[in-house]
Amino acid sequence: MKGMHGAIAQNFDAGRPSGRSVNASSNAPQRSAADALVVAIARHQDRDAFAALFQHFAPRVKSYLIRLGVSPAQADELAQEALVVVWRKAALFDPSQASAATWIFRIARNLRIDALRRDRRAAAYEPDPSDAPEPPPTPDVHRAQRQRDERVRAAVASLGADQLRVVQLSFFQDCPHAEIAETLGLPLGTVKSRIRNALQKLRAALEESQ
Repeated sequence: MKGMHGAIAQNFDAGRPSGRSVNASSNAPQRSAADALVVAIARHQDRDAFAALFQHFAPRVKSYLIRLGVSPAQADELAQEALVVVWRKAALFDPSQASAATWIFRIARNLRIDALRRDRRAAAYEPDPSDAPEPPPTPDVHRAQRQRDERVRAAVASLGADQLRVVQLSFFQDCPHAEIAETLGLPLGTVKSRIRNALQKLRAALEESQ
């Protein structure tokens, strides 16, 4: 199962925001690598699939939000929140309706709108990301992804005990931040900071190993 996830994780780039609305009358998007990872999370709570999805989409979602006028700090927080939503609501994803990339960017856009409403600012509509077919994976892609899987496992193993605990509670046990704070007897800000620092450490470790 993990080999399948590894083979598909390289082919992500379809569905980036392009400033064009998705044509509702077009054919259902083809099954993409990102689609398969979301399905793996929904069916098996696959941690390697989530790590690969996070590594690819978190920086892209952050950049997308910054282009929409969100501050870098808030964009980082909203990108993290969007990927948490993906983990918790993966079972709601329907690849016959939209690609995983479109779904993820839509989640991020909706979170941005909610933030604007909380700040009592007007929320303007933003177009959905477009979707595009993906090339089939090559033997080189398979080999590269096996190496990526090894890097993901090594990066997770590099986390300190405190960081690993909050990541496990947040992503793998679906605990809200407030519940984690109560369980561990920590301030809410400390929990958020540990999760953010852990994810940044994972991202840096993965980038350094490439």
